[in-house]
Amino acid sequence: MKITFPELSLVVLIGASGSGKSTFAHNHFAPFEILSSDFCRGLVSDDENNQSASGDAFDVLHYITAKRLAAGRLTVIDATNVQPEDRKALVALARQYHCFSVALSVALP
Repeated sequence: MKITFPELSLVVLIGASGSGKSTFAHNHFAPFEILSSDFCRGLVSDDENNQSASGDAFDVLHYITAKRLAAGRLTVIDATNVQPEDRKALVALARQYHCFSVALSVALP
C-alpha cells in the first residue's frame, strides 16, 4: 500500500489503544517524523503508561509538533485522538503553521 501526503502535513492517527497506530506509523513514516504520546509520557515521568503524566506529555508533544511544523517538517501524531477535543489543538497548530492536516483512522479488525 502506498499512501502519499502533502510534504508539509500534520498527520493525526486516530484509533483505540492496540488498534495498530504505532505499527502503521513505523511502517509508513521515518522514525523522526513520528511523535508518540506514550513516548512523551515516558519523557516526563519515566513511564509510558503513567496516565497522570498525560497533561505534561501532551504539552511536550504540542511543543515539538510546533517546532517541527515551523521548520517545514512532516509530522505524525501517534496517540488515540478519538475525541474531537483531543484533535482540536493539533488542527490549530496545523493552521498556525499553514500546513495540511490529515486525519487517518485506524480501525480494529
